[in-house]
Amino acid sequence: MTTLWATIVVLGVLVTVHELGHFLAARSVGVRVDRFSIGFPPRLITFTSMDNGWLFKVYFYYFSEDRKLVWGPIIEKTINIPGKIGKKTEYCLALIPLGGYVRMAGSIDESLDENFSHTDDELMSKSPLAQAWVMSAGVMMNILLAFVLFAGVVKYTGVPEFSNEPVIAQLVPNMPAENTGLQVGDRILSVNGEEIETWSDMSSKIHALPNTEISLIIERDVEQFNIDLKTKYQVAVIDGKVDTLGAIGIIQKYNFRPIGFVEAIQAGSIATMNGFGLIIMSLSMLANGDASLKDLGGPIMIAQLAGETAKAGWTALLTFMALISCNLAFINILPIPGLDGGHLLILIIEGIIRRKLSIKVRMVIQQVGMAFLLLLVATVIVNDIGRLITQ
Repeated sequence: MTTLWATIVVLGVLVTVHELGHFLAARSVGVRVDRFSIGFPPRLITFTSMDNGWLFKVYFYYFSEDRKLVWGPIIEKTINIPGKIGKKTEYCLALIPLGGYVRMAGSIDESLDENFSHTDDELMSKSPLAQAWVMSAGVMMNILLAFVLFAGVVKYTGVPEFSNEPVIAQLVPNMPAENTGLQVGDRILSVNGEEIETWSDMSSKIHALPNTEISLIIERDVEQFNIDLKTKYQVAVIDGKVDTLGAIGIIQKYNFRPIGFVEAIQAGSIATMNGFGLIIMSLSMLANGDASLKDLGGPIMIAQLAGETAKAGWTALLTFMALISCNLAFINILPIPGLDGGHLLILIIEGIIRRKLSIKVRMVIQQVGMAFLLLLVATVIVNDIGRLITQ
């Protein structure tokens, strides 16, 4: 249940914020918005802005006059608000909660609709600068959301300051330290007979010995004794390269230092940039072979991670949401047809050749992009299912 609600919160907020960016930008330059949808069809609940009120509909299966089972409106109700001027926009909650979209007049999007009347309220009738603003607004909103979440979390929790004492503050479940009887408060005096004075010194020695039998001298209260254990390993990225480090499952002491508003803004900015840095590093690892396409995750992995972070508390979940927001922004700005970056690429091409591409050419580009995206989606879903099976 935790995984379900955490996934709904994470994806719901991220998609809503992204699409809200497109929606507000479109309205700001006079583009008519026909539909604002959270989720993909079929529609479930809609509110349509009409003159003098709202039209409310609930969709589900029903039998048509020829006794066929069809999906359509089963409840329709008009909410009267005299004097209201309707924008004719349909606000929609759809059934498939894996994304969302804003259908704007005069745009070639996922619907592949090529019917344009070239009126002033269509996107294609606006200047290239206005179109670029509308297309990039979703990414901007995701970047802003990531920054706000990072800054908010660090303002609430404070900045962690770690002690360099070689004293165990926490034990990681099902790791060698816990399994061999180490306890919180134990001080590590030596590793394989080499005396240590700091946590950094101790961790560097253990990191150098993955899957290796080691001997520790421990001080507990006033008693000293020896513990032998075998390290496990963890994969880490060091200087842009993947390395395997020894680990026994211990965490050092730390305290959170309260910070002010300005420092929170600085920390939020750095964390947001680091979020994008992690994505770029991951792509470079794919490019040089340190990672493979099998490591890519999709909605199932996001759901699993959302559930795990939610169990750790709201701060962990919000931090995870900020990281996913960075990912969503980065992916959408890539120059791939079908994504926001693909639309911007077309605008750049048109600027270079100094003429608009034909609707037919735009449709072909969009179709190729959609085919690529579907292949990518299929790949990550297969990876997700494979991980579920092998767990």
